Amino acid sequence: MSMYETLIRLVADGLVLPVVLLGAWALVFKIPNNKKYKAYCRILMAGITAYLFAKLIGSIYQPELQRPFELLGQQAGASFLNNPGFPSDHVLFCSAITLAVWFETRRKLVVAILAILTLLVGIGRILALVHSPLDVIGAVAIACIGAVWYYMREPSSHPSRVKQWSKPQKAGKV
Repeated sequence: MSMYETLIRLVADGLVLPVVLLGAWALVFKIPNNKKYKAYCRILMAGITAYLFAKLIGSIYQPELQRPFELLGQQAGASFLNNPGFPSDHVLFCSAITLAVWFETRRKLVVAILAILTLLVGIGRILALVHSPLDVIGAVAIACIGAVWYYMREPSSHPSRVKQWSKPQKAGKV
């Protein structure tokens, strides 16, 4: 196995682990304790929704019946399941974690790192010839469908900063 093939395999498969570890760290330590239960329920529902949509859409729609490496008569450069490949499970999983961290913690640096790692996983899956770009883009789009659950939260307890025009302002002393 050449250095290039090893690098592709590491990016396509190996970067999932840092996504999981960084995402777990953020979701365990950056969500306030009194909000964890509801946040974890939303994360669970978003993940299940995305996974079920992925399986449903994948059973109805497959752009190709063979994976790119099969079409090209080459060896797969990364791990894969014996199915046509739409959508990419690796990218779906990484995208769901990235979205969970964004919606539940709003930690911009952590989310930026997770988004870059997710993008690299997607590129790695394409370069390893186990997915087409459509498989990767479809996975991100389907993960976003699951993100609807993050909008199911209580209204913010912070008062609005909008001026209340209906209340008269007190006149100051002249």
